[in-house]
Amino acid sequence: MICMDSSEQRLIDKEELVELLRDLVWLNAVIATELIQQTENTSLMARNAPPPGSCLLEHQALRETALAIADRYRPGTALHTHLMGHQ
Repeated sequence: MICMDSSEQRLIDKEELVELLRDLVWLNAVIATELIQQTENTSLMARNAPPPGSCLLEHQALRETALAIADRYRPGTALHTHLMGHQ
């Protein structure tokens, strides 16, 4: 695989590519969980009330799925602790 590095090309070995993909999967899980939280916060502000209970349950399931994916590729990060602090 060839990757651009400044103005020259260099080869990325399999191990480096795997690490890059692990990082991207983890980062996407972080982004997904933060977007869920922003959606809930926006709903709270727009309604002047919490989001519907069914939405909160579905959002929690989505958070758990994203966290499971993130933990599969980057276990032991602060993501789990952070998500437990979301209200």
